[in-house]
Amino acid sequence: MQGFIFVDKDTKAENLEAWWKPALEIFTEVSTWIVVPIVFALGVGKVLDRYFGTKPWIFIILAILGFVFSSMKIVSIVKKYVENLKNKEIEKNNIKQDVGK
Repeated sequence: MQGFIFVDKDTKAENLEAWWKPALEIFTEVSTWIVVPIVFALGVGKVLDRYFGTKPWIFIILAILGFVFSSMKIVSIVKKYVENLKNKEIEKNNIKQDVGK
């Protein structure tokens, strides 16, 4: 499968990378941005609602803001990884063209 980042037929030792490493990096970064802001916003919202007696309004507002913030960050992470994949593919094609000359 040419062009797929996890399938690399290159046999040079310095170019060998664990096939699962990029997937694990993406998974950990995205899952962190899913969990941390939302859980933080919900915890702070619950405490602030209890303190100000506004149950459940601050909780709901911060939950929405946490979701929006998480979504925006996840989109930027995915864009970064897509750009990296494109650059790796371009470099790989340039190396193949240089070797073919």
